[in-house]
Amino acid sequence: MNQKSDSEDTVQLARLARGWAEAIVSDDPARIAAFMADDWVIVSDSGIDPREKFLSLVESGALSHSAMDLRTEPRVRVYGDTAVVTARVTNAAHYQGERHDADEWTTDVFVRRQGRWLCVLSHITPAAPG
Repeated sequence: MNQKSDSEDTVQLARLARGWAEAIVSDDPARIAAFMADDWVIVSDSGIDPREKFLSLVESGALSHSAMDLRTEPRVRVYGDTAVVTARVTNAAHYQGERHDADEWTTDVFVRRQGRWLCVLSHITPAAPG
C-alpha cells in the first residue's frame, strides 16, 4: 500500500468514525448496522456482546442515545486491509428508561471487505476523571 492510499484511508476512516457517531444518535438500527460487519462485537466492562444484541436493543427502544461526541481527533492507523481507530468519546445513553452519561476511550477495528471499511470490533474503556 502506498503512502497516498494510506493517507486517503486515514481521512476516510476518521470521517467514518464521525458518521458512525451520528448514526448512533439517530437510533436507526439500519443506519448503525451499515458501519458494522456481520461478526461485529462490542467489548465493555460487561463482557462481549454481539451485533444482533446491540441492534435489537436499539430497535426495541430499550437503548437510545441523545449525544455521541468525539472529544479528540480520531487516531487512525492503517495496516493493509485492517485499521484501528481510537478516540475519546462522551455520550448520553438511555438504557431501559435510565440515563447513563459516559466519558470513554473507544477503539474500533475496521477491515476492508469488498472495497468498504466495516467495523469488526469496538472496545470501550471509561476515561479517567480529570
